[in-house]
Amino acid sequence: MQLVMITGMSGSGKSMVMQVMEDIGYYCIDNLPPQLIPKFVEICRQKENGVNKVAIAVDIRSGGMFSDIYSCWHNLKHESGVDVKVVFTEASEEVLIQRYKETRRKHPLGDKCGSLQEAIAYEQEQLQPMRAIADFYVETSHLSVQQLKEEIKSMFLTEKSDSLLIKVMSFGYKYGVSTESDLVLDVRCLPNPFYIPELKTHTGCESCVRDYVMQFPQSKELLAKFMDMLEFLLPLYISEGKSQLVIAFGCTGGKHRSITFAEIVSEALLEKGYRVHKMHRDITR
Repeated sequence: MQLVMITGMSGSGKSMVMQVMEDIGYYCIDNLPPQLIPKFVEICRQKENGVNKVAIAVDIRSGGMFSDIYSCWHNLKHESGVDVKVVFTEASEEVLIQRYKETRRKHPLGDKCGSLQEAIAYEQEQLQPMRAIADFYVETSHLSVQQLKEEIKSMFLTEKSDSLLIKVMSFGYKYGVSTESDLVLDVRCLPNPFYIPELKTHTGCESCVRDYVMQFPQSKELLAKFMDMLEFLLPLYISEGKSQLVIAFGCTGGKHRSITFAEIVSEALLEKGYRVHKMHRDITR
């Protein structure tokens, strides 16, 4: 199991880091008291839960409980067998003050300290032990949101394509067009297995239907042209920082041609190393 503890100065970009971690497949939980982290890790490691990548943001918002963060990290790192990494985010005092002015949010220590400058100085002091043991240090003063995203992805992704989750779905036009889709391919132009008595009750998940649909030259050519387009588009989406792409294939009822294409394209994308989630919206209708 991999556990990433995200901490650092308030206003330095931890929320954005957590968003990126969630986008790349981590189970994320924000502002968990340090005393509860070992128990949460134990729950995640249970076989029936199957959670093996976790990111937890923990910082000065925990109040007096935050003082246990170092001992929590030490025990997990050296006694639990969990792969623990610490990401520490920081920004200059000038930038932090400017960010608080722009957002008009109150510093978590605002009630305890007399001024924003005092709150920042006290927080820096409290965070020093975690800063000293951090595996990754990110200074965000001069980073754009996109630059911060790219830096975090470079830390935790073995392949750049992992940053994009591709949802491939099938649907039936008779039940309405999928409104969540980024790319929609209408495959009603292809021969329909619905009119073949022995195939009518089967779906595109079964080889008999897939073999029928893909035996036609126009089906093969359409698939080849679509895959060629994806080969061009996907690196562009990844470069742009898109975290999810929804590809939808539609036919009349959502059971034969659309499922066939969704299945074949999903398999092809998985073979190319992409993260793919497959869904057949209308298969049971």
